Amino acid sequence: MIYETRVYRCLPGRLPALLKRFETTTLKLWEKHGIKQAGFFTTLVGESNQELTYILAWESMADREKKWNAFATDPDWLAARAKTEEDGQIVGNIVNQLLQPTAFSAMK
Repeated sequence: MIYETRVYRCLPGRLPALLKRFETTTLKLWEKHGIKQAGFFTTLVGESNQELTYILAWESMADREKKWNAFATDPDWLAARAKTEEDGQIVGNIVNQLLQPTAFSAMK
């Protein structure tokens, strides 16, 4: 198993729109494509309280490539993203990392 952390840094005041999009749209599309989330977090203390961090679980890099590419090009996702950004861009930038658990990690 590999894990991917993704940090979405929202434009000022746009975090609620991002959270709503995940809750009402994105997670349903992930389910359709077999994408498994391991957790979602907002920043309580840190550089910015306008961030959403989440973790995805993948069987392999090939699994990630297949499922993520299918999601990213899904016409339902492209339409939903465009609709949720009618009032303006939500995310300023995204930082992601692909992580491999150590032998002593609680997450395997």
